[in-house]
Amino acid sequence: MDRFAQYLERGFEIAHRYRALLSAHWRTHTNRRTIIIAVVGGITVGYAYIFWVQPPETFPTDELVSVPQGETVSEIATRLRDDGVIRSPRMFRIIVTVLGRQKQLHAGDYLFKQPEDVFSIARAIAVGAYGLEPLRIRVPEGALTKEMAVMFGRQLTRFNADDFLAKAQPVEGYLFPDTYFFLPNATADTIIQAMRQNFDTQVATLGSKIQASGHSFEDIVNMASILEREGRNLDDRRLIAGVLWRRLKLGMALQADATMIYTLNRGEPITRKVLATESPYNTYLHKGLPPTPIGSPSLSSLEAAATPIDKGYLFYLADSHGVTHYSKTYSGHLANQRLYLR
Repeated sequence: MDRFAQYLERGFEIAHRYRALLSAHWRTHTNRRTIIIAVVGGITVGYAYIFWVQPPETFPTDELVSVPQGETVSEIATRLRDDGVIRSPRMFRIIVTVLGRQKQLHAGDYLFKQPEDVFSIARAIAVGAYGLEPLRIRVPEGALTKEMAVMFGRQLTRFNADDFLAKAQPVEGYLFPDTYFFLPNATADTIIQAMRQNFDTQVATLGSKIQASGHSFEDIVNMASILEREGRNLDDRRLIAGVLWRRLKLGMALQADATMIYTLNRGEPITRKVLATESPYNTYLHKGLPPTPIGSPSLSSLEAAATPIDKGYLFYLADSHGVTHYSKTYSGHLANQRLYLR
């Protein structure tokens, strides 16, 4: 009996050791499997992120991304891939499907200020988060349409300078100089419409003065564009307007240097050679107003053109300090030249 008890106890010891051995063996292999699963999972996730989720290296930051109207989800996904916005069209389609927006994607222009992953891109297009913010653009008084084309071209992505000039130059002088806020995708038509509408609104405040001036609206705008460059303030411009309207009435040439600027490059000096150059805008060679306004006049210049102060002067000049001096005779004008333009 004692011997049987010894055998039984010995059997329990062996069984315990064997169980401990099996437990250690299982734990060892379990840790290996866990590590293997973790590594494989990590590689899979990394692969998916790199090739499906993260933004491409060529992501168009601060550039307009277009989603045309009427395209299917597959066509939009392919377009975004071709434009460098996403890596995987399939991932984009999956996300859109999960969001339940397959038939509700918003067409239009989008702007992303930093690279975004495919989840952010899909969400933006699904809810129409265009990311467009108005840009502040100041058009200075007296600006020419060719100068405006340069200003807008520097800031507006969709702007076409040639298209703008073709449509804006026929309305030279009728695009009001002001501070505007345009979206980055603003077109020539959008800009011209806004500036012309502003012009009409501003000019309406001078309606009675223009009507009482005795001059046509077109001549008022034309004259105002000259006054914008010839005078520095309302009083000066009204006196200069008195001189120029009087010269026109007497059949004299305007002889306004400002009209030559329209045919010159910015900064080019007005020399005697320039003043002798044949041009319809050369008011030394041709009598009357120039064919078109020579820039966009301010409200002050428009008012001055409609309300001139005529004191009988026929000549004027500005000294080096910008002060304008007037005379009624040519001999007086020559005296002013000797006195103020030495």
